[in-house]
Amino acid sequence: MPNGDNRAPADLIRQRIEQYAPGFSDTLLAQRGISAHDYEAHNPNYVGGDIGAGAVTLRQSILRPTARLDPYTTPLPGIYLCSASTPPGPGVHGMAGHLAARSALRREFGIHDAPSLAPTGISGPERRP
Repeated sequence: MPNGDNRAPADLIRQRIEQYAPGFSDTLLAQRGISAHDYEAHNPNYVGGDIGAGAVTLRQSILRPTARLDPYTTPLPGIYLCSASTPPGPGVHGMAGHLAARSALRREFGIHDAPSLAPTGISGPERRP
């Protein structure tokens, strides 16, 4: 949606999907949408409804939220950042949290290798999803 748009997006998006996938609307049980304008009111960091927290430029990718060697740290001990404002930037993924956790493990506990998150007794390529 355009910056600061007051229109509710759910119907607009549903109609667009319906153009390419006829019958899509018949599969919906419910829908909810928040306009870009209302999203900013919900969280003032989302200026104009921008969940990406600003420009996604090379400069911003490197320097935001501040110019630091470790962008997940803060001046406060034990406090770390993991949001769309930290590298690798906005998107639907957990990399900012993963990288912030790695930073915390390194700084707080001296752990440099990420621990395995595989179920007990399973590791490596034999692990099945």
